[in-house]
Amino acid sequence: MRYLGIDYGTKRVGVAVSDESGTLAFPYAILENEKSLIGEIKTICVKEHIEQIVVGESMDYKGRPNLVMEEIGRFVAELKESVEVPILHEREFLSTQQARFFQLEKKRVDDSAAAIILQSYLDKKNVKPLEKSV
Repeated sequence: MRYLGIDYGTKRVGVAVSDESGTLAFPYAILENEKSLIGEIKTICVKEHIEQIVVGESMDYKGRPNLVMEEIGRFVAELKESVEVPILHEREFLSTQQARFFQLEKKRVDDSAAAIILQSYLDKKNVKPLEKSV
């Protein structure tokens, strides 16, 4: 199962995709946040055979939705009208700063931030309970 991760920003939107097994996330693209955004994401979903979308849920330092979250809500509502795959939220906190830490040479890290968000979701989804040893 292939997943698409999205780090929504008011200027740019980072996009990441998973491998076929839904285990690893990879930076994919940085899209400008303009009128063509939904169409571009729809095209990526078709081209990459995406079966589920994971959008970063932006929170403040107290764990409450921040100012960007309202825009993310509108974006997700519009995206749901255009794509026929389930859309989930993954709580994220400072993913762009984390991506900058790992990508010192790269000026724009939105796609890496999307990969961090998607990898967080995949790691939770793929956790298997530990087997008890006898």
